[in-house]
This record gives sequence, structure tokens and C-alpha cells, in this order.
Amino acid sequence: MEKNAYLFVHFIGELEDGEQIHFAVSKDGLHWKELNQSKPVLYSHLGEMGARDPFIVRHPKNGKFYIIATDLRIASKKGWDAAVRTGSKNIIVWESEDLTHWNKERSIAIGVENAGCVWAPEAIYDEKKEKFLVFWASKIWESKENGKHRIYASYTDDFKEFTEPFIFLQKDCDVIDSTIIKNEDGFYRFTKDETESKVILEFSKELTGTYQKIASEVLAELEGVEGPECYLLPDQKTWCLIVDQFAKKLGYRPFLIRNLGKGELISLAQSEYDFGESQKRHGGVIEITGEEYQRLVEHYRIG
Repeated sequence: MEKNAYLFVHFIGELEDGEQIHFAVSKDGLHWKELNQSKPVLYSHLGEMGARDPFIVRHPKNGKFYIIATDLRIASKKGWDAAVRTGSKNIIVWESEDLTHWNKERSIAIGVENAGCVWAPEAIYDEKKEKFLVFWASKIWESKENGKHRIYASYTDDFKEFTEPFIFLQKDCDVIDSTIIKNEDGFYRFTKDETESKVILEFSKELTGTYQKIASEVLAELEGVEGPECYLLPDQKTWCLIVDQFAKKLGYRPFLIRNLGKGELISLAQSEYDFGESQKRHGGVIEITGEEYQRLVEHYRIG
């Protein structure tokens, strides 16, 4: 199954319908076009009535697609503090067999005790366990004043039943927005250091093994970013890391990586990429086939 196109699921901000699921497509992973007239493709009518930080995966055995998202709507004006302290411990899940017909959303509780919101859930298939490792950030409160963001994880095969959560990543600093890619030599993890608003890169030979930091001059100097996502470009050799420049409200910016182990990122000129008309916020990118691309375009229309 040759995958030669991309689907980007994302939200667009604290606007009317902005915290719902939007779709964009690309042929090269660098130039994107909105679908469905830039309107949401999927809505959450459960929990907080919003869906942020969506992420999409394909089941390697049955071919089903799953979208998971943060159960949160900041536009409801409850505020960030309420989300961090008493936010939803659930994620919102959609599933589809063809990317155009989606089951009704469901809300699944996966959060841990003494935590606030379940932030930015992502998933990667663990080939050894033959299950998806789902991981997310939550802030655990030791007291009313003191709390810390850690990354928790759980296993699932169907995004309905989940194992007991466990701590997957914790550091001296707060960490959120983690994403993992599998390369020939092992697993590379990009995570936001919430204290400095920078992205750190780590490597482990095993998915749930011990990760070691990889020094990256570009990442060390890149401030005010979050929502990292990484995917292979059509040459199947070059990785593209995208980060949301949230601090300056500049949207996503891509970097090319040809050697993950060395942490060398290549910055692109603004003329070399285009994320479309809407300013996309934290989302997930998946490789799709030409047939799937065409089906999406015919069903939702570009523009």
C-alpha cells in the first residue's frame, strides 16, 4: 500500500467551532489545503463540548482509523486554571474505516487521580505487545499550590478498553506535548519542556525503554513552541518536524531532519512551505494513499 499523500487533523484556536476537528491534505507534506471550506469535519458533543490537540492513527491489522483528542473547550470561558486543576480526565475518540464515514464520538476515561485535564493524547503501535501505547500529559497536584506535568501512558487495542495508566515520562521540569516516531534504529521522542517552552529530542531502542537526550542546536535555540509532530516526507528518507509557534501566534513551522541521531534540523524559507489559509493548532499528521487522498477531496472538497 503506497502512501504518497498526507492528512492533517487539527484545531484552529479558541474561536467559534475552532476547538473541533478540522482536516487538511497535502501531496508533499509541506503544502497544505483545507477541506470542508475550513469548517470542522467532526464535532464533539460530549463532556466539555470541544476537541483540541487531535491525533490520528491507522490500525496496522484491521486498517481502521482512530482520532483521539483532548476533551476541552477553552471558548466556554472556564479558563486554563480550571482545566489544569479540575479538567476532564477523558479523551474523545472517533473511528472510521475510510476517513469519510466516522462513528459517533465516544468519551473514555483514562486520567489519573489528583490530576487535571488529560492533555494532547497520542498513540503509537507497539509491535511487540500488538497494542497501541496511548500517552498524554496531566498535571498532578501534591497540594493546592504545587503541581507538576508528567506524561502518562496506557495500552489499548480498540480505543475502548485501556489498561491502568503508568508514568511514561517525568523530568525535573514540567513536560507536555510528546510525540514518538519509529525509525530503523529505534524510537525518537519529541517533547515540550513546559518550563522553557522548548522542544527536546530523545532516543531509545525500545518504545518504553530509557530515553537519552540528543543535543540539537536548533531545538535549543527555538523558543515559544509546542505541539511537535514528525513524519516522513515522500522520499521516505527525510523526516519533517513541525512545531506550533504559539508564543508569537505564527502557526506551524517545519524543519527537515535527515539524521535523527545527530539532531540536525534544517530550517526552510517561508516560500518553501504553506500551511494553508487557517492558522492550524496542535494536531496530528498521517500518511495516506493516493486513493484515500482522492476520496477525502471528493467527499469534503478542497477550500
